[in-house]
Amino acid sequence: MRFPVRVKHRKQEAVIYGKTTAYPFYRVGYRAAGKRFVRSFPTYAAARQEAEAKVRELAEGNQAAALSNREASDALAIRQALEAFSHDTGRAVNALEAVTGYLTATRKLGAFPLTDAVAGFLRTIVTVKRKDIAEAVAEFVAVRKPKAEAKDGKRSQLSPVYAYNVAMWLKEFADTFPATAVCDLTKEHLAAYIGAHGNLSAKSRNDRRAVAKMFLTWCVRQDYLAVHHRLFEADALARETVDTQEIDYYRPAELRDLLAGADADLLPVLVLGGLAGLRVEEITRLDWADVWRVPGHIEITARKAKTRQRRLVETGPALSAWLEPYRAHTGPVWSKSSDALHEGFTALRNAREIPARRNGLRHAFCTYHFALHANENLTAALAGNSPAMIHQHYKGLATKAEAEKWFAVKPAESAENVIPLSTVLRPPTP
Repeated sequence: MRFPVRVKHRKQEAVIYGKTTAYPFYRVGYRAAGKRFVRSFPTYAAARQEAEAKVRELAEGNQAAALSNREASDALAIRQALEAFSHDTGRAVNALEAVTGYLTATRKLGAFPLTDAVAGFLRTIVTVKRKDIAEAVAEFVAVRKPKAEAKDGKRSQLSPVYAYNVAMWLKEFADTFPATAVCDLTKEHLAAYIGAHGNLSAKSRNDRRAVAKMFLTWCVRQDYLAVHHRLFEADALARETVDTQEIDYYRPAELRDLLAGADADLLPVLVLGGLAGLRVEEITRLDWADVWRVPGHIEITARKAKTRQRRLVETGPALSAWLEPYRAHTGPVWSKSSDALHEGFTALRNAREIPARRNGLRHAFCTYHFALHANENLTAALAGNSPAMIHQHYKGLATKAEAEKWFAVKPAESAENVIPLSTVLRPPTP
């Protein structure tokens, strides 16, 4: 028999090579899928059988001839895996889809394993629910609303004014990005929102940043935003440095003028702010019983104090003289609305041609009391503040002589009873 022997079927051909010194076995060569394959056999009969089988497979368009034995085994294993997947999930996926999908994902991930990426996705993105920002804001505001309402005579958990501002700012935030889901927010969105408030003060922008962070944190708990969203890393949410504002306060002559023109409802509010250092919101929560309950002191209970810590404020001679006509009064010290208080004080100040000074009465108390006693701990205890804050903001703003004039402002009919100022609001005896 002369070799090589050519075995043909239709247009397909396989070649059988005989034994040689270099190759002591029979070889079958053929082309499939654009590649040449050579297989070895110990006998001519086996080689002939393989050659005839291959040419028939190739003639029928069967590309299995291009597979090695190991590749054929792998192909069978892949088929079994796909059948098992279809049985478990009800989803039919062919081998080509499985391989190309895997390779595409792996190429995008680079050096990161696909299994790690899937695990991270399942922990984060896959759990996120799509929720429109406006709808999320409405839910957030609704959840907080009961906390801003006083119930059973108790103080609300949240300041109603603060809750109102938060709701207003978040509505403004939602209106900036209509038809946008929370999970679609980007750092660029936050930059656009904060950038739109360039005309506000740094403090006002910081307030809005704090509210945005609070809202986004809540969204994470509701699964509206992924845990690892990284929005807080946005440059737009970085807190700005706020310059310390200059403290402005009323002078003794201005206090006397204000008290001279105040009506019976507004007057106690002014003296409690200027001569006791109470905050406006503390005064509006105060009852007359709190004024008279502890002799010589005004009691700000924990429920009514801004810091939610009880404190006593000593009533000096001037404050006592202004409050004495109200000794028979009961109920709230101020029974009208906060807006009415603001409007009444503004009208009085304008009528007396006195300039507006933000928190001017409380600032005056802290300024003059610290100047009179040079004791930030005592002033802080009466004002419900920290000694560091008192020392930082009120040190050196007024002289002791000016402080004595402030705490000597008394009703006209009791002016002859003014006592030496060295005893006014002195530290309590141990």
